[in-house]
Amino acid sequence: MSRYRPPTPPKSNYITYEGSQTLLAELKYLWKEKRPAVTESVREAAAQGDRSENAEYIYGKKQLREIDRRVRYLEKRLDHCTVVDRIPDNQDRVFFGAWVTLEDDEGKQECFRIVGPDELDHHSDYISMDSPVAKALLKKQEGDEVMIRRAEGEKLYLIDQVEYRPVKI
Repeated sequence: MSRYRPPTPPKSNYITYEGSQTLLAELKYLWKEKRPAVTESVREAAAQGDRSENAEYIYGKKQLREIDRRVRYLEKRLDHCTVVDRIPDNQDRVFFGAWVTLEDDEGKQECFRIVGPDELDHHSDYISMDSPVAKALLKKQEGDEVMIRRAEGEKLYLIDQVEYRPVKI
């Protein structure tokens, strides 16, 4: 049995302005606040003596590795991302950053915002532009019917509304 895992497909490099600000705030917090605090606690734990059996020292070093890994990831990701900070000219169609309201056969409505893959943790109504649902919605317009494959099976939806909210800079 092999431990080989195929590489993950590359993520899209788009991010909303709000999403970029959230990631920048996380990066600033990790680098300016959390890392210095953990470094200080590791320094204090190291001063207590034997490091091989010092749980505080071992845990602190592990925390530092995790913080450094996340900081490196955020820096690389933010360098490669394209920040979309304007509303498209054609607001009738579904593009990146749109709020889309879908209605099923029973009249039940769902509202999603199409964002980059790095923004999914920050809001429950966000869907990645790489997801099958978003791919089915992109470039459609109000009144179009869309067949979306979900865990429950395929379902037909009507695009009830496409909305672009102003970017808060």
